[in-house]
Amino acid sequence: MLIPILQVIGGFLLLVWAADRLVAGASATARNLGVSPLIIGLTIVGFGTSAPELVVSAVASFRDNAGLALGNAIGSNIANLGLVLGITAVFMPLQLESAALKREYPLLLLIMLVCFFMVLDQRYDTVEGWILLVGLIGLIVWLVRLGLQRPETDPLAEEFEAEIPVNVPMKIAVFWLIVGLIVLPVSSRFLVEGAVSIADSLHVSDTVIGLTIVALGTSLPELATAVTSALRREDDLAIGNIIGSNMFNMLGVLGIAAVIRPVEAQAMVIQRDYPVMFIMTGVLFVLASDLGGPGRISRRSGLLLLTMFLGYQAMVWMGIGNFQALFGA
Repeated sequence: MLIPILQVIGGFLLLVWAADRLVAGASATARNLGVSPLIIGLTIVGFGTSAPELVVSAVASFRDNAGLALGNAIGSNIANLGLVLGITAVFMPLQLESAALKREYPLLLLIMLVCFFMVLDQRYDTVEGWILLVGLIGLIVWLVRLGLQRPETDPLAEEFEAEIPVNVPMKIAVFWLIVGLIVLPVSSRFLVEGAVSIADSLHVSDTVIGLTIVALGTSLPELATAVTSALRREDDLAIGNIIGSNMFNMLGVLGIAAVIRPVEAQAMVIQRDYPVMFIMTGVLFVLASDLGGPGRISRRSGLLLLTMFLGYQAMVWMGIGNFQALFGA
């Protein structure tokens, strides 16, 4: 048991470092090529923090551990909403100012609904995987067009401008880009092997490990980005990164896993995990709305999100498959 635990810890550390190097290298390379900082932020930086989920799920699918891939995608979304935003808001309340971010909420909800209807037959087949990947391409195109239409005074544009590396020589930028691309799959292999061994030792499914341990680990880049952005008062960047990451998880992470190998889903994924993800996304919509004033996620709201996340984790480990079982009905 000790060796698998060390594999998971080492895999996580390498994974987070490699993702950071990949994003830094890709961002600096794009900036040197004259790409707008806002476009870089909406695509490379926004989706780069989801690189660990993508590679882990791809490796898991190659190894015929599709349950881990599915659990990682959904579990990471729930962790992003409950753990990442919860912890961030508890330490530093978040103010939502960018109008563009509010337009992205309905799109996230639409993507989640499409993925939910696809899994009602308890599987994502290869065709559905390709549909999701085409949707990802469409999402990237939409974000680029959205970025080109945004005014320079958009708060999010100003925050991206401050975040993206400047004056990085092209050779160094490309070097870190290549390092990230090489280390990501290697570290993911260590992580997946350790996670599967832990699942076998605990006599639980790889889906459970994907929803909990692996999802927590692959959400570390989002947590680091959100906390850092909040401390710098770049609130739109913190929230926008979570929204972008969750959209990428549903389209890219599930898509690539299903294209490699059809993903079978347990009934509890439909009965418990998807409803929790919808509920937490809905709570975030309400908290960030400006119906009663400026959109704001207060410390109390952050504590609510964090409590919901911890309650969900307890449900998973207790083997509670739906809310009816939770209340003993």
